[in-house]
Amino acid sequence: MTAFAGIRRLGFVLIAVGAITAGVLTTAGYLISPDTVRTEVLNRIRAATGLDPQLGGKVSVSLFPKGSVSFSDVVLGDPKRPALTAERLTARLRFFPLLIGKVEIADVSLEKPTIAIDFERDGGSNWSALIDALVKAQKPRANHSVAGFSEMRIDDGTVLLRKDEGRSVETLYAVDLSLAWPSISKSFGATGHFVWHGEKIDASIALADFAAALAGNRSGIKLRLSGAPMKVAFEGAFSVKPTIKVEGTLAADAASFRRAMTWAGHEPLPGGGFGRFAIKAQTTVLADSVSLSSVNVELDGNSAEGVLSFSSEGRQSLQGTLAADTLDLTPYISTIRLSTANQRAWNDAQLTPDGLNGLDFDLRLSAANVIMGSAKIGRTAIGANLRSGKLTVSIGEALAYGGVIKGSLALNNSSTGVDFKSQLQFADVDLESCLGQLFGLKRLEGKGTMSMALDGAGESVLAMTRTLAGTATLTGRDGAIAGINVEQLLKRLERRPLSGGGEFRTGRTPYDRIDIMLRIAQGTVDVQDMKVESAAVRLILAGTASIPDRELDLKGTAALAVASRAGSQPFGLPFVVQGSWDDPIMLPDAEALIRRSGAAAPLLNAVRERNARDTVRSAIERLTGGGVQPAAENAPAEPKP
Repeated sequence: MTAFAGIRRLGFVLIAVGAITAGVLTTAGYLISPDTVRTEVLNRIRAATGLDPQLGGKVSVSLFPKGSVSFSDVVLGDPKRPALTAERLTARLRFFPLLIGKVEIADVSLEKPTIAIDFERDGGSNWSALIDALVKAQKPRANHSVAGFSEMRIDDGTVLLRKDEGRSVETLYAVDLSLAWPSISKSFGATGHFVWHGEKIDASIALADFAAALAGNRSGIKLRLSGAPMKVAFEGAFSVKPTIKVEGTLAADAASFRRAMTWAGHEPLPGGGFGRFAIKAQTTVLADSVSLSSVNVELDGNSAEGVLSFSSEGRQSLQGTLAADTLDLTPYISTIRLSTANQRAWNDAQLTPDGLNGLDFDLRLSAANVIMGSAKIGRTAIGANLRSGKLTVSIGEALAYGGVIKGSLALNNSSTGVDFKSQLQFADVDLESCLGQLFGLKRLEGKGTMSMALDGAGESVLAMTRTLAGTATLTGRDGAIAGINVEQLLKRLERRPLSGGGEFRTGRTPYDRIDIMLRIAQGTVDVQDMKVESAAVRLILAGTASIPDRELDLKGTAALAVASRAGSQPFGLPFVVQGSWDDPIMLPDAEALIRRSGAAAPLLNAVRERNARDTVRSAIERLTGGGVQPAAENAPAEPKP
């Protein structure tokens, strides 16, 4: 019973308090007129912000059960091109001061505001005058009796960032922010989220000195942006007088750099790769340029250190120098297919390097090791320059294929597709691996030096091969031609000229030196000079080769270096090389073999002299070891005319 009585007394107390409060609020509603509240709220907003909102709609005042004042159709700035418009501005009043008839604002909210920021060419904006008013409002005042509010909210707002007289616009949608207004301390903070390019971004910003920041003076800043495409964090200081200057530490990461760049408005990057990305650097921003020092960047598992700079004045451009221990370029060349899947034809898929148009860059890269698919390259220094859609890669030095590569490659968009130019020098490289990986030629072994200057144009690799032009030279040593044993073939044919039933495409032909000089025009290779020398054989070749069809049509002479019998000349024989360069066929000259054969030589003369039937019969008997019946004995008699 005692507990029950206590509960009843507590209930009566609460009811009494509620009744008294309701009575006070009701009385306050009579003591304070709505016009007074409205005027007082506007005065306090002006005193706290220095801004003078223009009201074009209705005003509603509510004192019970919650004290609030709402203004419709609010405008800030020039009415013709306002800096801010809002469907409604609502000021929520503090509870206890209202009980004694005093108006104090707890917080202010803007419903569906549109905030337009127009950047002018002189560095100012349409907010310059409004910011000056905010600066004046933040200065210490002699009269501290006017209390400010501590929070401002933006609900479902839109932010327009415009420049070039409105021709370039970026829009933030669904902006929901809570601003910690510096009514007591000098710091300022805002947290919330917005939607940009279709992605929701959580945002927070903190200014150490709000008044200094508004005045353009140096102030500490912390910024955090987090969304599905990318996360960005910055901590440092900034000022805007006499020009924009930002200094601090920047950290950013993205699950896909390709997606982040596309989301930010850049053209899709060409090729493959550009996945996981992270960067951390000391950052300095001056006007339209960004400098990054002590850079640590990771991309697709590759880590590099160096310096970078970015400029947005005119065309966007990136410059920098990066160094890495190991650089794996496999993801970026994975979509480049020079040949078809079976490696027996050129790729005819259309080349689409459109992503080269959105950004200019000039980068210098060095790495102790470079991986490109199955190729592993040692110490490498390259420069990559992209300007107005033209990409140039300069190879200062690359330890590859057991030797050194130097030169340059260039790609450029054109009306015919893609223009290609190259000047490359290969010094002391392994010919089998180098020619095999670059051109699909896997039959030349040994060490050698190559140089080539080529150019072409086309919408695909196949189309480009049809326009290739330039020159190429090769000098090799201490190697072999795989797929044929010329010495063995010559010795066999020397003994038995007509023993052609054997397989020619087996074995190897060692050489001491090989020299090749080529001239290319419209995809056709003119073999101007090709010599192969060894202690056993000598080969000389000339002819043509089709790059688009990957076919050879060569003629030459093969000779033994040493005569098989004393006092005689070394055996030599003309031959042809025809067919696919992946699997060519070498055929000895048939007429020369017949002439060399003592038994078959009369056959060749018989072909030319139709009356020499006895000679033909005698030659066949010697070849076959038997006789033949005269044709007249086995053939039916010809009818008489």
